[in-house]
Amino acid sequence: MSTSDGHSKPGEFPFTRGIYPGMYRDRLWTMRQYAGFGTAEESNARYRYLLSQGTTGLSVAFDLPTQMGMDPDHSLAIGEVGRVGVSIASLDDMRKLFDGISLEKVSTSMTINSTAAILLAFYYLIAKEQGADPRKISGTIQNDILKEYIARGTYIYPPRAALRIVTDVFAWAATEVPEWNTISISGYHIREAGSTAAQEVAFTFANAIAYIESALAAGLDIDAFAPRLSFFFNAHMDFLTEIAKYRASRRLYARLMKERFGTKNERSCMLRFHTQTAGSSLTAQQPDVNVVRTTIEALAAVLGGTQSLHTNSRDEALGLPTEESARLALRTQQVIAFESGVTAVPDPFGGSYFIEDLTDRIEAEAMDYIRRIDQMGGALAGIETGFQQSQIQNAAYDFQRSIESGERIIVGVNRFQSDTSTEIPVFRVNAANEKAQVESVKKLRATRSETTWRATIESLEAAARTTDNLMPKIVAAAQASATVGEISDALRRVFGEYRDRA
Repeated sequence: MSTSDGHSKPGEFPFTRGIYPGMYRDRLWTMRQYAGFGTAEESNARYRYLLSQGTTGLSVAFDLPTQMGMDPDHSLAIGEVGRVGVSIASLDDMRKLFDGISLEKVSTSMTINSTAAILLAFYYLIAKEQGADPRKISGTIQNDILKEYIARGTYIYPPRAALRIVTDVFAWAATEVPEWNTISISGYHIREAGSTAAQEVAFTFANAIAYIESALAAGLDIDAFAPRLSFFFNAHMDFLTEIAKYRASRRLYARLMKERFGTKNERSCMLRFHTQTAGSSLTAQQPDVNVVRTTIEALAAVLGGTQSLHTNSRDEALGLPTEESARLALRTQQVIAFESGVTAVPDPFGGSYFIEDLTDRIEAEAMDYIRRIDQMGGALAGIETGFQQSQIQNAAYDFQRSIESGERIIVGVNRFQSDTSTEIPVFRVNAANEKAQVESVKKLRATRSETTWRATIESLEAAARTTDNLMPKIVAAAQASATVGEISDALRRVFGEYRDRA
């Protein structure tokens, strides 16, 4: 399924050179800056600031308790509330998060997986409260649970139960929020865990195949949900490899969708993806040098044809980004977009012997991995035996060994060190936020209708024991002021919790 596609133009199948004929000449990528910390009010202030500085879409980071389906007063949430993202425990928190921001006018990406259905329900209800037409709101929930078992770890339920929730979101959103991207199948975290470029592509698409097959088994039509599938890739430091990786990904995906799944709608074959520069490439040593790294990575993403981009800040090896460093990261995108001139050509590297050959090689290697995973029984079977995990671990080990041997040079780390320390401001989350969030959720429980809340939770739990779509029950529970933890606990009682066997 590899080899070059000859002289196809941008916008033509298999979309190696871009999914649109004019690419950035017609429309720039969406400039998102991933942000979230502390309370909903604090994150709301940061979003308003970023919008005032020229971001064209929001990207929400949630704290670990929210990601793991735990309320702020859970014993395991102590010390983590609002730390690596915003704490969202209820519909009221979501209301505060988007206060004064029109959800019909802004596209929002939410990096959330195990509790994605719950956060989408909150967002849907807030949009309706604002008077927005849910059929017109746009954005993305990551909702990619399989990569959590492979590379990240914020899973709750066993894989097969988690897949059922993902499929329920697909079906519900197709009618309720048709402009919403119901999944962002992520290679980013796979790469951050240490994979190679080809492994990132292969394991991402193996997961995509599992999601698609699960949706088909549930009776969904491929061309009804495939156009809303989106992807999330890493932009690492090997500039030319990254450009070729995106080109190979588009071609491989288009052929998989057409040849394996028989799609009839051309949009189902278009690989639309968000890119984030590599957090794992940032160094605590000489942090100003991270601006250079991020610029190179962002340029690779643009030259590779991304539809959306987040640029990491220089201080993220030390803590959450300060307002100043977040602004500089956004300015990096704006300079590429408006000053560099690279947006004048849809595929500037098209026809380059080296890039075309590298594109072929990455596609072939990725396809070989997909065949091996197919032979095991698919991505889920591979995860359960630890295949993808072990491949990533081996690649990460080889990468680290090359640094320690000096074969691979990291500026400021194993070469060109500086005796002079550069002091830069480090963002600190207000420790009082945690106590405030705990009190807030306790107050919510004391003031809501106990009867309505209990009825919706019991209804959700009962539905989980059947094959009914869970989303309407989750929406009803959210509207009755059920918390993220309470909704998750209802599903835990039915599905249980997953424990990694690796």
